[in-house]
Amino acid sequence: MSKRAEPTLLTDQVYSMIHESIMNGDLPAGARLRVRDLAEQVGTSVMPVREAIRRLEEAGLAERVPHRGAVVKGLTLAELVHVYDVRRLLEVEAARLGAQRISAEDCDRMQAEFTLMRAAVDEGRVVALLDHDEALLSILYEAAANPVLLQTIRNLWNHCRAYKIVGAQGSLDSGGDDPLWRFQERLVAAARDRSGESAAAVNEESLLDATDRIKALLATEQAASAHAG
Repeated sequence: MSKRAEPTLLTDQVYSMIHESIMNGDLPAGARLRVRDLAEQVGTSVMPVREAIRRLEEAGLAERVPHRGAVVKGLTLAELVHVYDVRRLLEVEAARLGAQRISAEDCDRMQAEFTLMRAAVDEGRVVALLDHDEALLSILYEAAANPVLLQTIRNLWNHCRAYKIVGAQGSLDSGGDDPLWRFQERLVAAARDRSGESAAAVNEESLLDATDRIKALLATEQAASAHAG
């Protein structure tokens, strides 16, 4: 391996480690990304860590905060609305196109992911239920045969994973887990019927519901924080 390739490989490894920790909730919104601590954890110098954090900032997963340095991107009501509005525009159309073209075999794959998702919901495994939910949706969206559309949606999922964790955990904590699986149950049925309009309507309803649920949770958290301050 060339000397030039080594730093790039180390940066990729550090980026992957931090990215995974953000995606699975180990590094929640607002968590500090301490360069020296991360370098010690990975067993590398600080340079690859700094470069990995820069990449995370470019990806919208980290940000600079005065007097704190780099942190995992915080959650705001404004960003929630903006991100979920864009998701709705893209995913409603992806569901419409995918349902019109999906095969019976891919519907079976969606059903298998739904079964795994339901088990994760019942067991309270937030990250697993989100992973299976995204796998289910990916199967449907792949059937739309537009790889740029699918990749753009996946990038948005990465960008809003922290919001999705908050929403899923909030539903589980309240004992009302229906929104976490009812829409996907209907989406699988719409795909089996090859009804693009039904699939689009389900996604529209699902994403509006998610926006409202997460918005309420964030508003409650912000009010509690302001009261405590």
